[in-house]
Amino acid sequence: MSVSYRWVIVAAGALMTCVALGAMFSLAIFQEPIATATGWSHVGIASAMTLNFIVMGFGGFLWGAASDRFGPRIVVLIGSVLLGLALVLASRAETLLQFQLTYGILVGLAASTFFAPMIAATTAWFDENRGLAVSLVSAGMGVAPMTISPFARWLISAYEWRPAMLMIGIGAWLLLVPAALLVRRPPAAAAEAGAGFAVDGARPQLSKVFRSPQFIVLGLTFSACCAAHSGPIFHMVNYATICGVAPMAAVSIYSVEGLAGLGGRLLYGSLADRIGVKPVLVAGLLVQALALATYLFVSQLGEFYALAIVFGSAYGGVMPLYAVLAREYFGPRIIGTVFGAATMLSSIGMAFGPLIGGWIFDTFANYSWLFIGSAMVGLGAAAIALAFPPFARREQEAVLGASS
Repeated sequence: MSVSYRWVIVAAGALMTCVALGAMFSLAIFQEPIATATGWSHVGIASAMTLNFIVMGFGGFLWGAASDRFGPRIVVLIGSVLLGLALVLASRAETLLQFQLTYGILVGLAASTFFAPMIAATTAWFDENRGLAVSLVSAGMGVAPMTISPFARWLISAYEWRPAMLMIGIGAWLLLVPAALLVRRPPAAAAEAGAGFAVDGARPQLSKVFRSPQFIVLGLTFSACCAAHSGPIFHMVNYATICGVAPMAAVSIYSVEGLAGLGGRLLYGSLADRIGVKPVLVAGLLVQALALATYLFVSQLGEFYALAIVFGSAYGGVMPLYAVLAREYFGPRIIGTVFGAATMLSSIGMAFGPLIGGWIFDTFANYSWLFIGSAMVGLGAAAIALAFPPFARREQEAVLGASS
């Protein structure tokens, strides 16, 4: 197979992450219409997103390991079918519990089949420009707020929330299944490139990997980073509406964040290829924390737009860098398993943001403490990232060597 096919993998991965994660995160757009139509509480609806993150975390680990063993194609194909089914079932839910189980569990399980396996597959296809390639796949997440979210808002306005969610589910089938069929394993030469971490070619021991300083720092940084931004992202539309921004304009803030995240992924990925991953990651985490604190002082649409550019580029830019770090530390042979495990930790951190944000709003009728707490957690993520060990071949061999 031509090595140029690697860019088909990138395009398919970007499309799948856009549709899958865009559909999952569209709950932020559905939140208020669902609450108004059903009388369900904001915290009850937001808890479905919390379940999304928890299930997506554990699912990402399992699906990542499955992609190492069986290849990414079958994994993303299963996810494509499951995601459409989950959205269709969620649109028919008559009780809050039914909605939480279908949207929270099934959508999370389906979404977890795409991110870790496709990021892992992309790192296996690329030796040069790996940061850029992973950023392009991850860019699908940035495109989602510019496409899926406004589309969801338009569908809700035209048809109400149940038909809107049903149509998004059907659309997911139409887009994802063909894209999943394009996914392939890399050629043998590309797959083995840089794979000299295990002694005598033996498979690295996962018990040593998960106890290593490299993985511990990776997992903790990823988790704290996502815990910092998940609540503000999910509640941003509602926060802007409370500040007097019109509903459609509030959704456009979410879209500006997505556009900025797309640019941030390309910028940060390119910089990581040039000057190294660690300094770019630490800088991005510091910018994210500062932006989160600044949300306490904005109230006008123009101010929201300006800050959305800074915030979106920061959190969007750092997200692909964790996969690059995982690939650099642990090599291609177990990248799906390792990055899936790191994603699991990040999802656990991310799970509490929407729930805590909903509780804060229901309790205090504002989001001030959400942004204060998120900024502090963001600073913690930057501090943890400073502890990343250097990329040293003998250290990697010590961590990943097979049993003697």
